[in-house]
Amino acid sequence: MSTADAELQLPLIDLSPYIENAGPVDKERVIAEVSNAARQYGFFQIRGHGIPLNLQSNLLRCMDNVFDLSTEEKMKMSFLQNPCRRGYEAEGMSHREGDPLPDAKECFFIGQEDAFVESAGFFGPNVWPNLPDDDFRNPVWSYYQKTRDLGKIIWTILIEGLGQPAALVDEFAKRPVVPMKMIRYPPHSTTRPGQFGIGAHTDFGGVTILFQQPGKDGLEVWEETKQEWIEVPAREDVYVINCGDMVQRWSGGAYKSARHRVINKVDGQRLSCATFWHGDIHATNPLKPDDPNKDTVGQLLVKRFRTQYSFNKDVVALVGAA
Repeated sequence: MSTADAELQLPLIDLSPYIENAGPVDKERVIAEVSNAARQYGFFQIRGHGIPLNLQSNLLRCMDNVFDLSTEEKMKMSFLQNPCRRGYEAEGMSHREGDPLPDAKECFFIGQEDAFVESAGFFGPNVWPNLPDDDFRNPVWSYYQKTRDLGKIIWTILIEGLGQPAALVDEFAKRPVVPMKMIRYPPHSTTRPGQFGIGAHTDFGGVTILFQQPGKDGLEVWEETKQEWIEVPAREDVYVINCGDMVQRWSGGAYKSARHRVINKVDGQRLSCATFWHGDIHATNPLKPDDPNKDTVGQLLVKRFRTQYSFNKDVVALVGAA
């Protein structure tokens, strides 16, 4: 378990002065706080994010609704059978190379809603469970839109924290890839020795917006300098933001991509939800146009997950050699 020092905790930043377009002094303070946290930890907590509490509680209700469906009903929505990798992932399907055991979690994926499958499955329609719209689709879609918009705001702040203009975000956000993953962890007492909810890893891409079920702790972040795991409490109306490997690469290492893991600390099920805001499939480093490394968002995604998931030839053809 964690060896975290009680005094070591992630910064908690109020985004409201930036989101509400307060005066320049207050906005600059937010930019500096976010930039400093991303440089030191690669992680930070936020409040004043603009996501209503009732939408957060509705998301929890909807996640329980889909995960409480029968195994047969859930497997009919398997993301492995979907060209856009939307839908249900059963427990045990996610097993990173080097981990002794698969993750103890089940997931449900959605993304931007498009009428047709496009770009080899990066875009297309979502899979929606056979539940009343108010018990899943409508609240989940409203929540997705809010966190999708928040992801762009976080990216913009990070860009400004590097001394770049805010408008730069639009250069790689014409049609960004923004998947969302709803997660349910089983009780800690039911997992095997040495098994994690999610094993230690870094996120591959851009910005992650993480919602944790209040009062149900589990997330830990590795602090490289002190060689300790920082426990990140699950607090009401507080989100956790982190930078992925792509942010670290594009920023020339100014911002960190930190390892993190999940250990369900409660003797009961635990819910969380992560929205990943990456950018356009064919985008290269917008912060340094002359960067000799021309890997695109799509290529980085395929490189990272080729050992975990199989990618069809259409995906590989779309992004090019990876």
